[in-house]
Amino acid sequence: MAFYQLKKEQFINATLEQVWDFMSSPKNLKDITPKHMGFDITSDNKDDKMYEGMIISYIVKPVLGIPTNWVTEITHVVNKHYFVDEQRIGPYRLWHHQHILEERDGGVYMKDIVTYQPPFGFLGAIANTLFIKRQLETIFKYRFKAVDHKFN
Repeated sequence: MAFYQLKKEQFINATLEQVWDFMSSPKNLKDITPKHMGFDITSDNKDDKMYEGMIISYIVKPVLGIPTNWVTEITHVVNKHYFVDEQRIGPYRLWHHQHILEERDGGVYMKDIVTYQPPFGFLGAIANTLFIKRQLETIFKYRFKAVDHKFN
């Protein structure tokens, strides 16, 4: 079974403290997710800062406006450096998302590495080729613009 990896890097004109404060707060996820995704956090801890073991639940509408439950666990956190979220319940067979921050060149480089595997084996591979990969690219393009708008 194939798995895929998406790597993105963005320069943010802000301090490491500002970027970490924003990115490590679940309540900000909605602001950097395209509106058509219908993203809503359903867990009560959205105002907390991320910590290892934190469980965050969402409703998201990734395909044809159909609501899907998604539950992630924050599995690793190194303050002001990186955190990892992993899907526990949701649309993917595997979802592992690394968020890495590095202070450099008078700002912050934010690097995302998403390792994922669609469900349904061969059919999931076809779906990835037809729309999943493109949809993830669109989501990150939106997120980059939203983060730029927030900090520039």
